[in-house]
Amino acid sequence: MIDYAINAPVTSAELNGLFSAGGPDNGWPAWQRKPDSSDWDPVLKQSLAHVTARAQGTLVGFVNLAWDGRDHAFLLDTRVHPNHRHQHIGAELVRLATTAARNAGCHVLHVDHTAALSPSYESCGFEPTAAGLIQLQ
Repeated sequence: MIDYAINAPVTSAELNGLFSAGGPDNGWPAWQRKPDSSDWDPVLKQSLAHVTARAQGTLVGFVNLAWDGRDHAFLLDTRVHPNHRHQHIGAELVRLATTAARNAGCHVLHVDHTAALSPSYESCGFEPTAAGLIQLQ
């Protein structure tokens, strides 16, 4: 059984562990991987919300809901541990984040993703759009 929560406490150590599981061979490009020592507190403090998924108390899924402070929200850092994929955990994380954005009065929810993830996000209701990216590092 998976337990989902919006804005539940989560530590940097837990998030670093989740983000360290897998890598480019598991569908995450190198620029999306986070270092094992990331401090997530500043990220979570400025987010609209975050959603966690836990299996027997262990963090197995996460999504951050960022926003512009008004009416645009953005899904960032969606992750499901490789051992827990293909169980619709990601879809439930996105559904709960979508509800949180709607309840906060946001009008639009954006997500950027690799082409391989298009079917997953489209199944959650996202429509393909053009986007641009500048890699700064």
